[in-house]
Amino acid sequence: MSEWKKVKFLDLFSEPTKNGIYKSKDFHGKGAKIINMGEVFAYSFIGNQEMSRVEINDKERNSFLVKDGDLLFARRSLVESGAGKCAIANGITEETIFESSIIRVRLNENYAIPLFYMYWMRSLSGRTAINGIVNGVNVKGIRATDLQNIEVDLPPFHTQHRIATILSRYDSLIENYQKQIKLLEESAQRLYKEWFVDLHFPGNENTKIVDGVPEGWVKKPVDSIYSIKYGKNLSTKLITESGEFPVYGANGVIGYYDKANCNEQVVLITSRGNGSGDVLMTYHKDAFITNNSFIVLPLEDYSCCQLPFTYQFLKNANFRAVRTGAAQPQLTNQSIHTVDVVLPSKGIIIDYCEKVSFSNKKIIILRNQIRLLTEARDRLLPKLMSGEIVLEGETA
Repeated sequence: MSEWKKVKFLDLFSEPTKNGIYKSKDFHGKGAKIINMGEVFAYSFIGNQEMSRVEINDKERNSFLVKDGDLLFARRSLVESGAGKCAIANGITEETIFESSIIRVRLNENYAIPLFYMYWMRSLSGRTAINGIVNGVNVKGIRATDLQNIEVDLPPFHTQHRIATILSRYDSLIENYQKQIKLLEESAQRLYKEWFVDLHFPGNENTKIVDGVPEGWVKKPVDSIYSIKYGKNLSTKLITESGEFPVYGANGVIGYYDKANCNEQVVLITSRGNGSGDVLMTYHKDAFITNNSFIVLPLEDYSCCQLPFTYQFLKNANFRAVRTGAAQPQLTNQSIHTVDVVLPSKGIIIDYCEKVSFSNKKIIILRNQIRLLTEARDRLLPKLMSGEIVLEGETA
């Protein structure tokens, strides 16, 4: 550690920081990929994921393109621990830009390894530095001018490389498991489409079509099939970066809390923010669900609508069409009540759940492996960054 120096973050830049682009909704839907806050919060490595798209001109292309090694910082967050969250661009395969709530940092890779600094930002030193520049009351945020002036560690180049290599091995395994999960989820989605969208379900050739749907299928309000209730409010001050029970917010896990308000794996519908109407699934038996999501459970008469079916079924319901609010989109119980769905017959639902039950169990196992790898990596990270573990070629 004696060879480590302290420098201003700005001293490592190859060019000035850049805030992302804002484009009105008229330009969305096609064009270049755009990295949104959802990607920064969901992934440490951002590259070949599916993303929203936006049309850009040549000037915008020159200003906002992302390349491998770019560090991407969240400018704002409803949760204090989310402000300043750092991700890295990795595996960019096509034209990709970033949105206005993100700060791009491009380092001089002759003496600063971006991957090392992505991990450094997760360390105690990194989080302390970031927390020192967080401002705001209801919405927490950081400014690029403050970010560039934080003090960071500068180890020898070979040390940066060694630490980044060790930690990235965990993330490589995590990424591999995530790819397996994606394949399993896509398989369940394809089967759902084949049976319930294309209507090629078992026995379809002997089933009459009545009023545009197979005989035995019924159209009814979604809340006559499911109990759809808000989660509970939880102060962001109580949410921690680690703990016993995961906290699910509008876009998945946002931290941890010492209590749970949900004791089974469930389907969620995002109720607030740009993701309002999105359908998610929890992967923990016990969790805390905030009031930024609805908790969805089948009513007693529809207990056949088990988790795998409900997840795909509600993803095909158009909740986004009934969102309210302009500045802050939201979904309410009243608007959900207006959503009608076509419920297949009980036997076909049961058959589908049996077909995909193995995939669902496998996904839970893989997610548990991801959790264990994440915990192991996060235990190792502070030891490497603090010098508790001395690497070969270093002096304590």
